[in-house]
Order: sequence, then structure tokens, then C-alpha cells
Amino acid sequence: KQQGNSLWYKSPFRQETEASFKVNSDRNLWFDYGLCRGGNIIALAQELYASDHVPYLLNKIAEQAPHIRPVSFYFRQQASEPSFQHLEVEELTHPALLRYLQERGIDIALAKLECRELHFVHNGKPYFAIGFPNVAGGYEVRNRFFKGCIAPKDISHIRQHGEPREKCLVFEGMTDYLSFLTLRMKNCPAIANLDGQDYVILNSVANVSKAIDVLHGYERIHCLLDNDEAGRRAYWELEREFAGRIRDFSDNYKGHKDLNDYLCGKRQELVISPPSRTIVKPKKKGLGL
Repeated sequence: KQQGNSLWYKSPFRQETEASFKVNSDRNLWFDYGLCRGGNIIALAQELYASDHVPYLLNKIAEQAPHIRPVSFYFRQQASEPSFQHLEVEELTHPALLRYLQERGIDIALAKLECRELHFVHNGKPYFAIGFPNVAGGYEVRNRFFKGCIAPKDISHIRQHGEPREKCLVFEGMTDYLSFLTLRMKNCPAIANLDGQDYVILNSVANVSKAIDVLHGYERIHCLLDNDEAGRRAYWELEREFAGRIRDFSDNYKGHKDLNDYLCGKRQELVISPPSRTIVKPKKKGLGL
């Protein structure tokens, strides 16, 4: 069935009587509400064929829909030298990367669980960096001297095991997410299981639209975005979509640009009070979450 720009299908991943698989015809993205997972056509092929090998996935897409010709597109793209080459993904262990995280106040043990160590060639030169995976198979890339991404660019969606969660926390970037985990561990060290919610990391405020389908599966949405104009615009865009079930927690680190600055005690030189945002003040020391 069709509702505006949304096309609804029975999921290809299970037997069902009611359609729960949505395709947005404007953005060419899908979302499965049973899996709480979605993305582009490559992400769909990854789920269907249980593989991350892009050439194999493109061949499978071409077999099912030869008029799309993704294989031809892929090889045209490969005709020019790619920016990132010879990517190797390892456990995060390099001392220089761990020192960088420590300087940002991030707990190393937590970072090792969430991140990877990447080795690659960029513009003919070898690099190593911290890699934070996204839902489309790409990585956010960080080290002391480099900030970028290995395509495809997309959001990251961290889901807990077991029953689906009602609450999701939204962050702008990987450093904010890791800072939150570090702060939570410091403030609640005696609590064994703190994962009562899922997480969405935008990896760029330009990815807000990509997060909307994922966030529709949650009853409560808590935003911990940056205290700047870009963070305010991102929150307002989400509030228009989720009015009544979204809350802004950025006032809990007012005077700091973001959660990592709050963690490190680095204050803004100029604090601009955001107008008319819904503020939830914590009941006790910490972030009130």
C-alpha cells in the first residue's frame, strides 16, 4: 500500500500478515519496523545476503533488478583512484590512539568495545585512526590530526539485546556518545547494567533525515546535541517530527559546547542561551538520564 511517499510491504525477512517494511520513495531508503533497521539498497542487500562484500552485493542486486545496473555504476566509480585504499579493521590497541582518547577524557575500556582501529592509505599516504562504524558499513574516522569518514556516510544505531527498548538517546557524534558512556560510568559505578535504552549517533547534523525512520520506533527520544546553532536546528527538525515524545537535555551541560567539553571541563567563551527549547533539568548530579 502507499501513503504519500511511503510504500509499505510485507517484510522479506519473516512471515507476516501486516506490512511493516517501509520504503521512502523520495529518499530511496527502507526501514523494517520489526528489525528496527534500515538504510539504502546496499544495506538491504547486506541483510538479505548476509555479506559485507560490496562487489558481491552489487552482483546480487544486478541479478534481481538488471535495469538498475549497479555493477556498471560501481566499476565506473572505481575507474578513478579512490580516496581510501587498503582498509584494514583491527581491535583498537595503538598507544597513540589510546592516548588521544585519554586526552579527550574517554574511558579506554568503553572505547575498545565501541570502536575499531583502522589502517588505510589516503591520497597515497599510510594512516591509522579510530573507526566508529555506521549502519551502512562505513566508518567515522578520528585521530589527533584527522577527522573524516570512510563512505558510505550514515547514522550509527546502537541497539541493546533482548526486548525492544522504548527510549533512544540521540547524539551528534561519536565523541559525544563515548563521553556520555564515560560520564554515566563515573556517576553510577555500582550499577551493573545501565543499558536501558538504545542510541542513535547522527555522525553529522546533515543526517537528521536518515535518523527519522529509526526514531519512529521509540516512545521516548532524548537529545544530547551540541550547544550551537547547528545543534539547535537539528533538535528543532526532530521536534517537528516527534513533538510530545522528544526532550532536549542540552541544558544539563549549558556553558559547554558539547558533552565532551563538559566531560573535560572546557567551557565556551561565549554562551548563547537557546530560545524556546524544551528543557528537562536533572533531579541530581549528572545528566538526569
